[in-house]
Amino acid sequence: MNQLFTPVRVGRYTLQNRVVMAPMTRSRAEFDGTPGELAVEYYAQRADLGLIVTEGTQPSDDGQGYLTTPGIYTDAHVAGWRKVTSAVHDKGGRIFIQLMHAGRMSHPDNTPHHRQSVAPSPIAPGTPMFTAKGMQPIPEPRALTTEEVRKTVAEFRFAARRAIEAGADGVEIHGANAYLIQQFFAPSANVRTDEYGGSIENRARFAIEVATTIAEEIGAERTAIRLSPGTTMWGIDEGVEGPDLYRYLVEELDKLGLAYLHIMHQGNESLLADIRKRWKQTLILNRPGRPREQIGADLTSGLADLEAYGQMILANPDFIVRLKANAPMNDADRNTFFGGHARGYIDYPVLSEAVTA
Repeated sequence: MNQLFTPVRVGRYTLQNRVVMAPMTRSRAEFDGTPGELAVEYYAQRADLGLIVTEGTQPSDDGQGYLTTPGIYTDAHVAGWRKVTSAVHDKGGRIFIQLMHAGRMSHPDNTPHHRQSVAPSPIAPGTPMFTAKGMQPIPEPRALTTEEVRKTVAEFRFAARRAIEAGADGVEIHGANAYLIQQFFAPSANVRTDEYGGSIENRARFAIEVATTIAEEIGAERTAIRLSPGTTMWGIDEGVEGPDLYRYLVEELDKLGLAYLHIMHQGNESLLADIRKRWKQTLILNRPGRPREQIGADLTSGLADLEAYGQMILANPDFIVRLKANAPMNDADRNTFFGGHARGYIDYPVLSEAVTA
């Protein structure tokens, strides 16, 4: 585990340790997508981590999927995020804003103008979603035209520029968890017949174009991407060609010289080993549900350069302190993951408070 606490170069930055806060939706932004005031404290509490990756942040109105998620495309969004990034930097931390377009994982009631969601193809995910009116089925999305796909690439580029204006150290492209970019990968969500559908190369094209245009805009050393090969949630099925798609995709992305690749591992160890061989830059690995006693194992084996954790960091703002001290961890309260105010967001006790309580 000691290797976790050594510095590491990622893109243009030297990070103080090899622990990463995985992106986690918290649904506590204002209704216009501006980060709430509590977000400043929430992220600053965790600034001793090597890298913070923010919650998924929509690059446009069409990119929003859930209620009260933040955006990064208006002046108000930029001003709100600038408070967050300044607070993290004041404590010596580094922070990347994750750009997340939800695609078909959206409901009109959750978006600014109550518009139909957009996706590669008009195929509903077959799952309900929480809205202000309670759980509702997600309706069928509208298929993006070829020109609209290119416009969406441009929206990612604009959002990346705005993220840097807001003081972010870089951006992480959300290409995982059944959202828009992964929807392009999956035949269950993408039946297009243009250059963005059909072959492996075509289904990977959107992700590569997004990464390329962002790298051109803000620099490859400030651009990263997250992938979750093999995800089957919310109607996503990448089919028998899925592993080969990722082998091709990672090889193409590697040519861009991005800051890092962030893998949310779904269990295919052979594919993970192939990705490690194909990726020449920094690799961050997130294994959801990994027990505490295995923290640091992927660094030791050489599979990863950094390790990302979600719920344990959510519940333990002093995660690094507790790891070093081999101290007990707070348990995460699932009832307060999404929405609400301070409870379950900025009020988890740090070790010194727990000892004196």
